[in-house]
Amino acid sequence: MYLNFEFILIAASATVFAGISKGGFGSNAAFVSAAILATIVEPGSAIGIMLPLLILMDFGSLKPFWKKWISRESWILVLGSIPGVILGAILYSNVSADFFRFLIGVICLAFVLWQALQKWNVIQKSIRPLSDIYGIFLGCFAGFTSFISHAGGPAAAIYLLSKKPTKTEYQATTVIVFWAVNLAKAVPYTFLGLFTLETLFLDLILSPFALIGVWIGVKAHYMISERLFFSFTYILLTITGARLIWIALV
Repeated sequence: MYLNFEFILIAASATVFAGISKGGFGSNAAFVSAAILATIVEPGSAIGIMLPLLILMDFGSLKPFWKKWISRESWILVLGSIPGVILGAILYSNVSADFFRFLIGVICLAFVLWQALQKWNVIQKSIRPLSDIYGIFLGCFAGFTSFISHAGGPAAAIYLLSKKPTKTEYQATTVIVFWAVNLAKAVPYTFLGLFTLETLFLDLILSPFALIGVWIGVKAHYMISERLFFSFTYILLTITGARLIWIALV
């Protein structure tokens, strides 16, 4: 069904971009890959295709950042994410594809708006480290948005960045957290039928692009400014989010 040149080209490009984000920039932008795919296939198929690839990217990112994460905060986010994943599964089983597509689009635009408001100092970043309760709540929200569109990074970032980690500590923590979250998501994804023989076959085709993206991301972590990478990401998310909302409503 999806084995045509146009789909493979778009999916491969989106997968490489997700790998770069996962491998070098804290996973915040990795969800753009599922959003892009959701503009050309059903949202359930899009997130189903991307999850095994994201898990593969997580494994590829673990070794370079092994044990460089901050352990307590990692556990708090992972434990908080579990009820969020459950809520996401309940929502998915009760809404239409267009509603899901609309929701992914809103998440894309909300992420860009949040970043813009912070840059313009309309919203102030937390000066004090956030408490464990906030961590659990944000972990739950991360689990929910991660289930819907693999967009758990922004919520986790709010909590983690309040702890003032180094760039490498932050990257390593997002790697271990979303490795665990993505494995947890695989269970309801299986029962909801989001994995099929066709999506798994596509994952085999796209897996080299996932590993190439991670390799580029690990290298880029030390070579390319986050500002340049995320500026491009925000443009891509704005276009993709608007496109998803348009498709859902028209």
